[in-house]
Amino acid sequence: MGDSLSAETIRISGHGGDEIEAYLARPAEDGSRGGVVVIHHLPGYDRGTKEIVRRFAELGFDAICPNLYWREAPGAAPDDAAATARANGGVPDERLIGDVAGAAAYLRSLPTSNGQVGVIGYCSGGRQSVLAACNVDLDAAVDCYGAFVVGTPPEGFPIKVTNLVDQLPNLRCPLLGLFGKEDSYPTPEQVAELDEILTAHDKPHEFHSYDDAGHAFFSVDRPSYRVAAANDGWERITAFYTTHLGG
Repeated sequence: MGDSLSAETIRISGHGGDEIEAYLARPAEDGSRGGVVVIHHLPGYDRGTKEIVRRFAELGFDAICPNLYWREAPGAAPDDAAATARANGGVPDERLIGDVAGAAAYLRSLPTSNGQVGVIGYCSGGRQSVLAACNVDLDAAVDCYGAFVVGTPPEGFPIKVTNLVDQLPNLRCPLLGLFGKEDSYPTPEQVAELDEILTAHDKPHEFHSYDDAGHAFFSVDRPSYRVAAANDGWERITAFYTTHLGG
């Protein structure tokens, strides 16, 4: 893999055939490779998320992030778009599934595609990554500290969300989960519960939980950032996708 890549803002067909904005990054090299759909966190389609998309291109994958808030706030700044989406209760699950399916279809349409596509999400996107993996034809999924895959949101929680316990038997692909032992959403107990459910349904998965790490330990621009956990997490993500998506 090299470090030459291209990155651009494009439009793709999302849920219900809606045209939505997306950020695409691709290695400059020709050849056949897997693709990764990046689901942005609750703060939105921001610079940090786009850096993650480019990092996957540097690792040798075609990568795309659909702007999940495009319908509510086309062209708005990430903070404003996130506030608008949150005020509306967040992204409906059905729409998320459709947008990820559209992003995966776009990646598979590229001439460099080997047909294998994975998904990854952080924070709210971690839950949405699992949701997508239960409903979309994907080859690998990564959940980075996604809250409410199991468990119940507290009263007054700002977005409308339910757990995914009833959908977990439908998980369609291997799942990598990366968590912080000091996180409150999800707690270590909830991570253990998710592990037990997936094991009971014979769903392939591997989980890693990090000491001295809470929520959002991958976020380099936040106080929650933990270098050791993030670096190890990236190594595990790279190995996982290389195994399931091809180099």
